[in-house]
Amino acid sequence: MLGEGNVAHTAMSGNGTTAGDDPLQTAVWRLRSRACWADAAALLLPDTPAAALQRASLLVERSLYTEQGWEEAEDALRTAEALAHSDDERGAAACERGYLAYAATVLAVRDRADEARAALGRAAALIPPGAPQRALLDFRRGLLAENLTRSPQAARAAYRRAHAGATAQSDPLLLSFTWRHLAGLALRDGELAEARHGFTESLRIREELGYLVGTAPALVSLADTETEPEASRLREEARRLFRLLGGVPTWLARQLAPPAAGAATA
Repeated sequence: MLGEGNVAHTAMSGNGTTAGDDPLQTAVWRLRSRACWADAAALLLPDTPAAALQRASLLVERSLYTEQGWEEAEDALRTAEALAHSDDERGAAACERGYLAYAATVLAVRDRADEARAALGRAAALIPPGAPQRALLDFRRGLLAENLTRSPQAARAAYRRAHAGATAQSDPLLLSFTWRHLAGLALRDGELAEARHGFTESLRIREELGYLVGTAPALVSLADTETEPEASRLREEARRLFRLLGGVPTWLARQLAPPAAGAATA
């Protein structure tokens, strides 16, 4: 499971997803949730550390979902790194650097695994446990453990820390990711009921938030735990959303492809 994207601070209460939020953040969230990352990033002037990092995060997420725009994401991230001065700011930028390197590696654009590990290690040294950014960092360290190091036990521990942090911070979008990835590990271990519960929670949160670009992957994951005809219904709904968003995320196409003629389906 790739890990998709996660600009967690833009999905927390007070940052675009609830009534009464900053109108700018509401506009950014609506565009981002519909796979319009470039349009969302264009609304943000990178003249403060927070705005520059948010803009970079959006473009990094676009690269993960579309497998394009890597140079623009790099440029935006370098701007954010240049503006970062406090430990929190430098740690958040390092976390994003690690995530971009992870995305390039897991999508086979270029092997940047060492860079990803080093950057997330720097972030861990700068962001103390209990800090607001720590939950996202723990989640991303889980992604590396699961998909690059191939260490499911370490991944599960990191996802659980991230899940606890997201719960404490009332960060619903990050919770949708931790539920999803913990469920993926449960499914790998044959714990079907636990996996179904986690995938159901992830889908519920994404639908409640209106996180359209993340809903198709959630539907496909849940389908993997269901029997027919429910599994086919979920996959067909995922295909509809996938087409609606212009074939994004690109890596979902392989999972949505219909079985080849004559292929066994039992």
